[in-house]
Amino acid sequence: MTFNTKKTVCMTYNPCNRRKIVCSSFPQFTLAGCKLQFVDKFRYLGNIIDNCLCDDQDIQREIKALFTRTNILCRRFYRCSTGVKLKLFRSFCICFYNVALWSNFTVNAYKKLSLCYSKCIKSFFGYAKHSSVTGMLFELGLPSFDTLMHNCKISFNRCLSLSENLLVRHTLF
Repeated sequence: MTFNTKKTVCMTYNPCNRRKIVCSSFPQFTLAGCKLQFVDKFRYLGNIIDNCLCDDQDIQREIKALFTRTNILCRRFYRCSTGVKLKLFRSFCICFYNVALWSNFTVNAYKKLSLCYSKCIKSFFGYAKHSSVTGMLFELGLPSFDTLMHNCKISFNRCLSLSENLLVRHTLF
């Protein structure tokens, strides 16, 4: 077995109850003669994992990614028709990466992502700042943010339940 020691790190997870912390420092781990560093957060397969098992930083990553994708679309396709813009928005901005895995996040972080979704729709389709979100979504035929999140979780659970791997099938959320 081979390891890339430059990409390998160690992370300790604190218990929810602070009184149950056994040790705050750990011995240095080595792998193939290289010392591994301890980190508080790490990016793994595009997701940010932190030692608090909180998804707020990964939600912040998704907010930045959504704004970036929308700004690129705004700059390149501002003259296109609404129908073309809808296809582009559905293809590039509604695809949230691994949101079905989020289980521990603050209401504030979730609201920020919801507001980001609304702002991106308004800016890309040229709606006024104070336009009704419900009216805008109805007019464009786009799903609400809560509908998107719900559909992502349902789709993920369906994939898990259809897996032939018994371990995967028993991890349903």
